[in-house]
Amino acid sequence: MITLDNVHKAFGANKVLQGVNLSIPRGESMVIIGGSGTGKSVALKSILGLVTPDSGTITVDGQDVTHVERDAFLARFGMLFQGGALFDSLTVWQNVGFRLLRGSLKRPMDEAREIAIEKLRRVGLKPEVADQFPAELSGGMQKRVGLARAIAAEPEIIFFDEPTTGLDPIMSGVINELIREIVVEMGATAMTITHDMSSVRAIADKVAMLHDGVIQWTGPVGDMDDSGNPYLDQFIHGRAEGPIEAVR
Repeated sequence: MITLDNVHKAFGANKVLQGVNLSIPRGESMVIIGGSGTGKSVALKSILGLVTPDSGTITVDGQDVTHVERDAFLARFGMLFQGGALFDSLTVWQNVGFRLLRGSLKRPMDEAREIAIEKLRRVGLKPEVADQFPAELSGGMQKRVGLARAIAAEPEIIFFDEPTTGLDPIMSGVINELIREIVVEMGATAMTITHDMSSVRAIADKVAMLHDGVIQWTGPVGDMDDSGNPYLDQFIHGRAEGPIEAVR
């Protein structure tokens, strides 16, 4: 479904992606791990066409992402943002149904509200939450609203950007389970970027380790602990010593 072929991207003298090769099969959940500033978000933005690679190609379902009709292309994606990114001035149901109230996916307001309430229910939130505003919700509830919004338009591909950031361990576990269940239910292709190893083990079918601008290792999540790869081994065990230099 998604292929990155020798993708390079630099910002001035800062070479972020230096030949990324990655393939995400249709219907699989790929989790990309790596330290802060290693290029995980740049890779995600490049797939969405928000950042243009300096060289290399990125295809989604066989189409070059730089040569697509943008509205139809983006309609295939759902996104759970790291900070929630809910609109403060809109009610919860209007946030969830945002894409259903405008553009090519526009539905009648009553229908959009009905779909939004159904998606809220799917992530464990009661219908009465629909008319509240984001500021009235806890961090965990806001994350669930963000997840409901990500799936509202039944996307083929869903991106999760650090889905458990700022949540306590119990709520992180709840969100991880929800993500896994929903991705399997929908048969969606999923790409998650995170450094939370509990999320990796809960969500991933396959894992890719990004460091120094390239994929250092990729394989099934079950092979991660015995990979023999020094970069991956150091990262998943949180060791200070190893090929990844800690910034002091």
